[in-house]
Amino acid sequence: MIELLVVIAIIAILIGLLLPAVQKVREAAARTQCINNLKQQGLALHAFHDANNALPKGYSRYTSAAPYEGAWSFMAFILPYLEQDNAYKLAKTFANSGGTNWYAWYNPACALQMKAFTCPADSRGSQQYPGEPGIRNQTLTTYLGNAGTTSTSMDGVLYYDSKVHLTHITDGTSNTLLVGERPPNSNLEYGWYFAAYGYDGRGTGDCVMTSNDLAIANYFIANYNSSPNQPCNGTAAQKIGLQTGNPNVGCDAAHYWSFHGAGSQFLMADGSCRLITYSNNGVIAALSTRAGGEVANTN
Repeated sequence: MIELLVVIAIIAILIGLLLPAVQKVREAAARTQCINNLKQQGLALHAFHDANNALPKGYSRYTSAAPYEGAWSFMAFILPYLEQDNAYKLAKTFANSGGTNWYAWYNPACALQMKAFTCPADSRGSQQYPGEPGIRNQTLTTYLGNAGTTSTSMDGVLYYDSKVHLTHITDGTSNTLLVGERPPNSNLEYGWYFAAYGYDGRGTGDCVMTSNDLAIANYFIANYNSSPNQPCNGTAAQKIGLQTGNPNVGCDAAHYWSFHGAGSQFLMADGSCRLITYSNNGVIAALSTRAGGEVANTN
């Protein structure tokens, strides 16, 4: 009996040692897949640029005019360059089919699951925002385009009706953010990959993100600070840029954050990827401008 108890104790100790190791392996695998997702997006964005002589619009102006792409995100535009030609054709066919079908949230492409747009570290990645009558379920994204410092500054790379050429990025493509991580908000209303609107009608907080805008922080603090959300644990100034986050804290949708622990992973305009830690929040505003002339060091 004593020997049996000793064996059981040894097995328990080994299991206790093994579980943290397994968790670390899973975290490393999720981070690797996340980097791969960003690199795929980088290749697609550069391919779009080569084909169209500019990067796609971060968020397409909400309109019913041809080519009927109002409220589409940059992720919708790069679908053909991610080997998702059929998804793009489905979206365009529906948009051009007449009537009020230009309305982006009716588009069947909204409900298509897109692995390249979701970080595997977010367990909610396969969830969708349930569509209301006549509106499709909305597939989520973990990755938001860099709109710049504020939603109206237009000093980023992927913003409202943007049409940025790589030569416009005079700060250097290796020193300018292109896409960054921010998981969908607490009730999945923000973080839609295909059809976005944002808190301001410019896609902000939905498919694109700002780095130094108190307006978006004040919006989420005012509207997502009560049950079922957990209370906001900071001021507006503490809810911009790159900060730690919690999916149950509504106002954490106002800034970059991730489930990776140390910080968020970013795709730079040159196609490289890097993890920027929360301790480097001070350089995010400088990295978010394409021609600000700032010096930013994340080392």
